[in-house]
Amino acid sequence: MSERLLVSQVKKDLEKKMVFIGGARQVGKTTLAKSLLDRSGAYLNWDIAEHREMILKGEIPVSEMTVFDELHKYKNWRQYLKGIFDRFGNTRKILVTGSARLDYYRHGGDSLQGRYHYLRMFPLSVAELKLSNHDDLITLFNLGGFPEPFFSGSETEARRWSREYRARLIQEDIVSLENTTELQKIELMMLRLPELVGSPLSINSLREDLNVSHKAVTNWIEILERLYAVFRIPPVESNLLRAVKKEQKHYHYDWTLVKDESLRFENMVAVHLLKWVSWQADAFGREVELRYFRDIDKREVDFVVIENGKPIFCVECKLKDTSISKHMLYFINKFPECKAWQITLSDPLDSITKEGIRIAPAVTFLKELV
Repeated sequence: MSERLLVSQVKKDLEKKMVFIGGARQVGKTTLAKSLLDRSGAYLNWDIAEHREMILKGEIPVSEMTVFDELHKYKNWRQYLKGIFDRFGNTRKILVTGSARLDYYRHGGDSLQGRYHYLRMFPLSVAELKLSNHDDLITLFNLGGFPEPFFSGSETEARRWSREYRARLIQEDIVSLENTTELQKIELMMLRLPELVGSPLSINSLREDLNVSHKAVTNWIEILERLYAVFRIPPVESNLLRAVKKEQKHYHYDWTLVKDESLRFENMVAVHLLKWVSWQADAFGREVELRYFRDIDKREVDFVVIENGKPIFCVECKLKDTSISKHMLYFINKFPECKAWQITLSDPLDSITKEGIRIAPAVTFLKELV
């Protein structure tokens, strides 16, 4: 495999500002960061006691580039970085990585606005792996996009990794970053959530299942979002549609958690699309968002990408069926400039309908992303 997607952008951005890389644990952030260090570079990890002591004492090695890993677990991390950047400016390259939304954990008073670029790192994708055939796509579908389970080549090892990953997320990341004592119920919720992928997420239903308050469930979902365990996408809003406005769908960065194959396929595509949308926003400043369409008549299209409030393309996921989605036909009739894809996991058909809908194998579409 060639170098990870973010490498060239990180190098470019480090010439001007600090760079923050956020993303799920074990997605490859540390490996990427260390690959950019030369012999004179310094690597400091907050989770390593010796490194933590050096940070607290202000004993930073002299180097052209310093990588700080998991520094957001330090309460005053933003003020700390501001001091280093204001002191050294562009004479010292600073790369900060963390398994959480670094734009959220703003402990400490001073703002870093204007001093850093923020990039999000995602699991491996079809385009990043340069996959081009169905068999390789099925491997990714079964093993997931995290480097360790994918490169193990073993579904057994992938299942073991996924179970251990969930445990570490709760026992280490949530404990270190969030003020909550309800770890067992959060774990129960995590076990329940994969069964609810693909449908609007009902907080009330989860509240009843867990016998807790609406506020508690809402807070726990937000915690999982901040730690890159799950993400939610809102519906499209338009005066041309009688669309629902508040019902969000959720997906998992580790799509292997989803047992139903059709929903796992949808989840895998969701991660690929979010990766593309995030890349367009982070690297090029485009105002793009990932959404879905659902109206009060229960017409639904799996994914809609909008730019500056207008749909630019939509995607419907089918496990095998190649019959045209009537709901997609309805949607593109409302937005004729919106490109439409209907993709299948296992059918080789590749054609364009008279309405302009591209029916294609999933690998054909996904390799055009990032």
